[in-house]
Amino acid sequence: MNLSKCRIMDLPKVADARGNLTFIEENRHIPFAIKRVYYLYDVPGGESRGGHAHKTLQQFIVAASGSFDVILDDGSKKKRFHLNRSYYGLYVPNMIWRELDNFSSGSVCLVLASDLYKAEDYIRDYEVFKQMTSKGKKKHNVRRKQ
Repeated sequence: MNLSKCRIMDLPKVADARGNLTFIEENRHIPFAIKRVYYLYDVPGGESRGGHAHKTLQQFIVAASGSFDVILDDGSKKKRFHLNRSYYGLYVPNMIWRELDNFSSGSVCLVLASDLYKAEDYIRDYEVFKQMTSKGKKKHNVRRKQ
């Protein structure tokens, strides 16, 4: 997988003087069925979250409140995304290393996931991740040459 698949996606925004509403529908606004929803909050100043990749899981990350940065890494390139609006989110496919930092006070990070929690889907060692991504690239290059 490479960073070109990672992207900010706009969500519907229903504007109203009484307050705005945004909604997310699986396989319509995001490219997968939602199997799990979780959120991060009360992250102390200076702390980071994430620090892993997933073998098969896809995620959609939204700054439901406040702001934070998501640093994505495909094993050869990195890109930083600043999330600060509740009407767009960041699509993160499988095999992308992610780290979250720069949390504002009171921020809430909402994550929609394509599968239930499975410990075996996590890659928590960056060097192992790099090895896995370099093997995948070598296989892809060999196929391309044939």
